[in-house]
Amino acid sequence: MHPLDNVIWQALTTRQADFAEGHGNARRFVREVTSLCAFSEPSDEGYAALAELVGEEGTAAVFLDEPYAPGPGWEYIGGAALLEMVCENGAGHAPSTNSHAEIVELGAADSPEMVELTALTKPGPFGTRTHELGYYVGIRNAGKLVAMAGERLKVPGYTEVSAVCTHPDHLGKGYAAALMLEVMRGIRARRETPCLHVRSDNARAISIYERLGFRRRVEGYYAILRRAA
Repeated sequence: MHPLDNVIWQALTTRQADFAEGHGNARRFVREVTSLCAFSEPSDEGYAALAELVGEEGTAAVFLDEPYAPGPGWEYIGGAALLEMVCENGAGHAPSTNSHAEIVELGAADSPEMVELTALTKPGPFGTRTHELGYYVGIRNAGKLVAMAGERLKVPGYTEVSAVCTHPDHLGKGYAAALMLEVMRGIRARRETPCLHVRSDNARAISIYERLGFRRRVEGYYAILRRAA
């Protein structure tokens, strides 16, 4: 199995096992970290174990190889086709920008603003402790956090660039690319390969990622599920 196959499961059973809660062949991140969950395989047994893990009316965000097929005991809340991209050689370049904004490291003290920005821009599930998963950086304007990016899933040899987002009032300034390059620099310093996940219909973001050197690896699906009462 490639390290990026069933990537959430592999993260929770290897490099990020300290953040995992489990039941049978299902795992999830601690709730305050993120709502991402996984099973060893999407079988009836896998979904049953996940149901026990999240509890009655609990929610689970999962990555799947195929579109979610309705099953007993679960309500489909939403989802999308998801593209996994990898930057093997870093031969790309950042889009041109006139921005000279200072990049600052983010941590626990910045968590409320990080949650606020991600709630507005919706790059993916982000909790009060998501920043604990790795290196996060941001850009401030007049003291307010207006852009950020960081690390999320980690498997042997790879680290995911995630939570890439910019406040709508500050788009087009090159903030996302600048922040991604800083996060990627740290990943490569550890001799790891950057990867990421993006909605397949997000053409603008995909174009930026390709200019940064990312290439499409595989397409999958993202689903948000709620366990029925």
